[in-house]
Amino acid sequence: MGRGKIEIKKIENATNRQVTYSKRRNGLFKKAQELTVLCDAKVSLIMFSSTGKFQEFLSPNITTKGFFDLYQKTSGIDLWNSHYERMQENYRRLKEINKKLRREIRQRMGGDLSELNIKELQALEAKMDSALLAIRERKYYAIKTQTDKHKKKVRNLEERHANIVLNLEAKLERQDEIVENGGYYESAMGVAANGSSNNLYALRLYQNHQPHLILQHGTNDLRLA
Repeated sequence: MGRGKIEIKKIENATNRQVTYSKRRNGLFKKAQELTVLCDAKVSLIMFSSTGKFQEFLSPNITTKGFFDLYQKTSGIDLWNSHYERMQENYRRLKEINKKLRREIRQRMGGDLSELNIKELQALEAKMDSALLAIRERKYYAIKTQTDKHKKKVRNLEERHANIVLNLEAKLERQDEIVENGGYYESAMGVAANGSSNNLYALRLYQNHQPHLILQHGTNDLRLA
């Protein structure tokens, strides 16, 4: 039995449509390759699927630019001229935008105002006021951020200072406990037994902590009043 004819219309099922596209695309590429080899033809195929995927075939005996040059020469259509005109139009549009922006910058700096009428001057003034408001808001935000940062540094320094004071007070309290328990007296007696000049300094230092202590140099006598 022969294969039945397929009705030429859009295939609604996306999967079937993609399968058909792939098969027939490969068939076209095969035919183009055969024409190139058998007939020494210059063939170019450009395809875009429904999903936007690009695929092409070009005979190996010609480049893409050469193919389009040959097409322009044969058909009399200048493809590059229309493209160049579009580029020129885009360039003129961008140049005009740049000129307008430069003029607005000069006007905001107080220049080129003689050409403006009263409505344009009022509009420019409104823009300046809006810009000034935005600048002030940003300035106040920057000041607040910097102030908060410095306040945080001050708090950290105050905490460090308080910790240092607490540690120093704790050390002084421990020294006072040593004096009250007679630790300085025992230390001074041990040092005085060595008989050096440094020992006298140690005993005097201890005497400053114990005002009732009587020191006799001649006999190395050390007693409490």
